[in-house]
Amino acid sequence: MQRASRGDGIFALNLDVSACVDPLLVSFAGGDQGSWEVERIDAVRGDALPAVPFLAVVEGPDAALPDAAWVLRGVTSDERYTSRAEQYSLRSSSPPLGREESTAATLIPISKSAEWWALAQDERRAIFEDRSRHISTGLRYLPHVARRLHHGRDLGEQFDFLTWFEYAPSDAAAFEELVGLLRASEEWSYVTREVDVRLRRRRG
Repeated sequence: MQRASRGDGIFALNLDVSACVDPLLVSFAGGDQGSWEVERIDAVRGDALPAVPFLAVVEGPDAALPDAAWVLRGVTSDERYTSRAEQYSLRSSSPPLGREESTAATLIPISKSAEWWALAQDERRAIFEDRSRHISTGLRYLPHVARRLHHGRDLGEQFDFLTWFEYAPSDAAAFEELVGLLRASEEWSYVTREVDVRLRRRRG
């Protein structure tokens, strides 16, 4: 069951926009086990994460975690900064995770500055959508790229947001274009740390 996530971070377009959903705790464990093979880990801004061969994506607070070199945790939540029209567009266009053709994935953990968190909600909305066009930009790449946003700040984790993307290898160029546009936006100036983890689904 896919959960909705709130739009409060770069790459924060919701995967499944529902009116009311229960939070879902998701753990991303990098180590020697997992259904995703790590192709590379890039430090876009700030420190990288230690290199690992595989990534496991584990859902739920009671799920057993494999031994891991690092674990990043986040929770899905209700959406923010979306108008009624934007909600409708997201609901009608957002694809589910786990599509058979989506054998490529990217995990992008980020943190934002103290200046961002000091802003009022209306000020963040102005930067997020009115000037950075975060939602409208992301809508142009649906349904090719599926995504789900997880909040780490609420849990006291090292990253404020963890965004998970899945897409077919044939849509990799579109994904790169989407990421490039968002990183060039005004919103991106508030990002203090970002790591880009590229993956492919393990066979068998």
